[in-house]
Amino acid sequence: MAYILLLAGFGLLIKGADFFVDGSSNIARLLRVPPILIGLTIVAFGTSSPEATVSIIAALQGNAEVSLGNVVGSNIFNITLVVGAAAFLYPLAVESSTVKKEIPFTLLASVALLVLISDMILQGFNDNLLTRSDGVIFLLFLSIFMYYVIEIGLKSRKDTKHEPPTTGIKWGKNVVLTLVGLAAIIFGGNLVVNNGTEIAYALGMSETLVGLTIIAIGTSLPELVTSISAALKKESGIALGNIVGSNIFNIWFVLGTSAVITPLPVAGKIFTDVLIMIVLSVLLFLFSRSGYTVGKREGLFLILVYVAYFVYIILRN
Repeated sequence: MAYILLLAGFGLLIKGADFFVDGSSNIARLLRVPPILIGLTIVAFGTSSPEATVSIIAALQGNAEVSLGNVVGSNIFNITLVVGAAAFLYPLAVESSTVKKEIPFTLLASVALLVLISDMILQGFNDNLLTRSDGVIFLLFLSIFMYYVIEIGLKSRKDTKHEPPTTGIKWGKNVVLTLVGLAAIIFGGNLVVNNGTEIAYALGMSETLVGLTIIAIGTSLPELVTSISAALKKESGIALGNIVGSNIFNIWFVLGTSAVITPLPVAGKIFTDVLIMIVLSVLLFLFSRSGYTVGKREGLFLILVYVAYFVYIILRN
């Protein structure tokens, strides 16, 4: 039965992403803002909701390894396999503001996570812990990022206020399309995570490994199917904005909220994964600066990087 529900979850994810991208891209046109902003906010927050659900529940249940492993594993999956697959299918055009501002926010979030979990090295404590005060700091970072995004959106609307209104696109239809698509993505993601985890535990996998692989991949499926669907529809702004925004939300909102609920002990193994996440964020920045396009070659390279990482964490655990 778990296998059947797993397949049903994948089906909901794929169809939900199709609706979600169509609805959200039309909302961007109606709001007269760049699609990248919709990708950074509505789409990113929506596709990050499975990570938020899993990590917050794990925090409430005292499973810190799952909370941290889920977020770090999801971010690595997003930068490598999601960006890689989307770029391989259709080269992703990158706006200069994304290279100069949004991607550096992702790198800042990753470095901030490394600093705040390094209590033994930086403060001489006996244990590494993501505390409630660390969680508040993450949420404050998120509020700064949201202020920046809103400012950019208001400036964009001001610059386009003299353009003729969009015709043939209805608010009601696209709001419903977006919400139905998001609901299908979240429900499908839950089916995949729950049943995939059940199968993984039955196969004897450890909690940390399940968090970094099955749960991380499962909760990142919304980003994967949404970005691939956006790339196929030539909506590069939504495809890339979804990944950049999701990685920011995963650290600053998901981990921030989880840590505020209960302090999260940090396992030693996770430091390697956080360092890999930082290196990959730098790599995404460099790829994006090269001609302001992430092309097929870069996409293939990122896919191969994820395959190598996946093999590494299985052998490590």
